[in-house]
Amino acid sequence: MTLVAFDFDGTLSDSEMTVLLGEQCDRVGLAGVDGSAAERMAAITRGAMNDEIGYAESLRRRCALLDGLALVDAEVAFGEVTLRAGAADVVARLRDAGVYVAILTGGFERGVEAALGAAGVTVDAVVANRLPADDGRLTGEVAGPLVEGTKDDALEVLVAATGEALSDTVAVGDGANDLPMLEAAGLAVGFDPKPAVEPSCDATVETMAELDTLFERRGLYS
Repeated sequence: MTLVAFDFDGTLSDSEMTVLLGEQCDRVGLAGVDGSAAERMAAITRGAMNDEIGYAESLRRRCALLDGLALVDAEVAFGEVTLRAGAADVVARLRDAGVYVAILTGGFERGVEAALGAAGVTVDAVVANRLPADDGRLTGEVAGPLVEGTKDDALEVLVAATGEALSDTVAVGDGANDLPMLEAAGLAVGFDPKPAVEPSCDATVETMAELDTLFERRGLYS
């Protein structure tokens, strides 16, 4: 058995959860006087993915913009999260081959669960963050193992739990917060990686079809 760890936003999914949540804030009138919440979130995300802003700080800034969003409205946004074309097939092929598939994301459990459910695919583990709520509304805070924690730590926990060797793991990601797991894994695959990330990748792909071919050539399906 081999272990493959995927990033979610920007990798398995071409959705950006915080932006979708920000768009929902805009729809219900929570954007405030500084303009579109979605646009501000997108700008913060770009800075974080290019390693211009610390990831934990960027995540807290984005989630602070969600303060007051009703849970029912947040669920609408989570329902808009989708897997990238071909992602479900890659995950299914890996699991059919006995590969342990994990998602390690600074995004949110509910969005990952919604996207996987809509695609009819399952994974072995999801390590994600969550958005605390009070009285039916988001508090603007964020909690979970990947706020301050890094993806290499999460990968090492999964390796210990499965009995795999770290050298036999594969990590797939695109942004700066993926660098720790990409640098720790036996094979680092950049999915259309940001400029700051590409030098740390052993291979890069731009589509799920290319990733499927790479996995085929590396013998992950056999």
